Amino acid sequence: MEENKKSVGKGIDRIDGILKITGKASYATDYPAVNLAYAVLFKSNIAAGEIKEILTAEAEKAPGVLKVITHQNAPKLNIKGGLRGGALLQGPEITFHGQHIGIVVAESFEQATAAAHLIKVSYNRKEEKIDFEKLSKTPELPKGKELADQVRGAGKSALASAEIRVEEKYETPIEHHHPLEPHSTLAVWEGEKLTLYNGSQIINGAQGAAAATLNLKPEQVRIISPFIGGGFGSKGGQWANLVLTAVAAKMTGRPVKLALTRQQMFNSVGMRQRNTQQISLGATKDGKLTTLSHETISHTAVDSEYIEPCGDCSKIMYEVPNSLISYRVVPMNLILPTYTRGPGKSTGSFALESAMDELAHKLKMDPIELRIKNEPAKDPSNGKPWSSRTTIKCLQEGAKAFGWDKRKPQPGTNKIGEDLIGYGVACGTYPARQRDSSAIIKLSMRSSKVFATVEIAASDLGTGTNTILAQTAADGLGLSVDRITVRLGDSDLPPAAGSVGSVGASSFANAVNDACTKITDELLAKSGKQFFVRPSASELMISENITAFQTRSDSKAPEEAEKYSSHSFNANFAEVRINSITGMIKVTRFLAVTGAGKILNPKTARSQIIGGNIWGIGMALSEESVIDPRYGNFATRSFADYHVPANLDIGEMEAIFINEKDVIPNKMGVKGIGEVGIVGVAAAVANAVFNATGKRIRSLPITPDKLLG
Repeated sequence: MEENKKSVGKGIDRIDGILKITGKASYATDYPAVNLAYAVLFKSNIAAGEIKEILTAEAEKAPGVLKVITHQNAPKLNIKGGLRGGALLQGPEITFHGQHIGIVVAESFEQATAAAHLIKVSYNRKEEKIDFEKLSKTPELPKGKELADQVRGAGKSALASAEIRVEEKYETPIEHHHPLEPHSTLAVWEGEKLTLYNGSQIINGAQGAAAATLNLKPEQVRIISPFIGGGFGSKGGQWANLVLTAVAAKMTGRPVKLALTRQQMFNSVGMRQRNTQQISLGATKDGKLTTLSHETISHTAVDSEYIEPCGDCSKIMYEVPNSLISYRVVPMNLILPTYTRGPGKSTGSFALESAMDELAHKLKMDPIELRIKNEPAKDPSNGKPWSSRTTIKCLQEGAKAFGWDKRKPQPGTNKIGEDLIGYGVACGTYPARQRDSSAIIKLSMRSSKVFATVEIAASDLGTGTNTILAQTAADGLGLSVDRITVRLGDSDLPPAAGSVGSVGASSFANAVNDACTKITDELLAKSGKQFFVRPSASELMISENITAFQTRSDSKAPEEAEKYSSHSFNANFAEVRINSITGMIKVTRFLAVTGAGKILNPKTARSQIIGGNIWGIGMALSEESVIDPRYGNFATRSFADYHVPANLDIGEMEAIFINEKDVIPNKMGVKGIGEVGIVGVAAAVANAVFNATGKRIRSLPITPDKLLG
């Protein structure tokens, strides 16, 4: 029993690891279907206007073609059903380059692809809005009330009396998600019931959106998604391809598979929008902040609004009596932007933490000392007490582990041969929340051994959800992990929160833990006995000779949680080595120190943090989606043009977790780490580049031409 109680907190291997490395894990398009047909999307090649004529006769006569679907014959759908980005074939209007304008369904993928090239489309073209530089000179107020200007104290006007000021503009480009598994769906109709095999970060959200858009009841739609090959936010909200696969299956009377190509991923499932951020900091000569303003201009779609909350970190990271957080938006003929890992916080922290580094340099103060000096005792944005806050500890522990004392404060003075060496630091944060989730525990006894099945409509993005839920159940039931079976990724299971916004682990694990407590209580009541030491559920199954028992628990966050401000915090340390002749940058060492409550599995947690760090390094040095100004399409359409960091791009990576107990946001004290791993990373790299070279690059990515220019 003692060994059984130690599962949570152990770095055990993923219980689904063998399935993945042997190729036995089933993803969306891996499911067998009788009489399967294949669908291919075809897209607009203008950014604004309407379809004048679409000629499909030649494609319809092509070998193997079953159906060509356009706005002329597509069924009426509910465009307010909850899908993102439009493009549902409901009319001739075109609002962005690459908008879906039809589907070809054929006996094979190759036949569908060939037929799609036979379709001829003519347009009435309108003047497109694709020049962000020009349009951002006259931005609009956001429609969302939550993004109205937030002023504290005297706001930006206090800057005029500040002794030391930093006033700079920072820019981050469009980025794309690019999970290893592109978005794909297999749709199967049985009468009026629809099954969609689909990669969904929010299982019940995908079910509701698909049902509403198709004018069905939620119980008529089943989402099956046990394995997901990454998502990073793009599979959080669902897009038109999900429902269009169902439409194709309905219109052909066949199961249909539709998988986006890598090129189609650029204009089918959203992106991180481009942001310009004006940061103005005012401080006293001894480094106390007096004012902070963070003004963001972003773009959105012409017919729908999404804006990254870039000012979120600025609202809470530092004690400052006067602040302004504002947003302005530019409608453009581009697909709707969407949640992208660390939405708002990753991009916003680049601006804020770069500006803090600039302020430290002006003050001739150590960047860590400046941050500690402005540590807030409570949440500055709402006055709530912190449930816990580990920023100072992250900075102090990180400085020791990284060797911060070896940093040379004067930029450009640390040189080895032709290489310049630099150190940078930056902090980050992300909210810690629990969302409503339910779980069923089923116990069975065979040959005097107890086994358990956990059922929950959670999702596993590849982050280890299966494993941490098995560990949680093992401890809660008094079993070893190898006797736990986890079933998730199916909307027929008890409803759960999604793997988004760092709520997955806390929501799922607490639901399973509550179910374990409940089933133990129920078994105790069933036994009618009193025990000096509370027995486990497995012991009760054996002592009472019960062969099968189950229960369901519906879990919510503690009522007290709303009275506190709960967050994960981190400190990021980067060492860069830059060739002074070529301007090539290498992040030779990176350390992330994170305070994120109870770590359920340090092995999978480390992987999540390092994964976020690597994306942050890519954000800093290479990732950028470039728009062709002539047409409004993306000139970067593959991994040949859009560089995601590979092994050779990454140096030594390390992650440290602060030992933190915080049971205010949820009973188990789990805070979530999926998002916070990228927050502050780009700024740490940019600050290290400045320390190495003395050149401050405020526009990402930091490329050799910018350094040498």
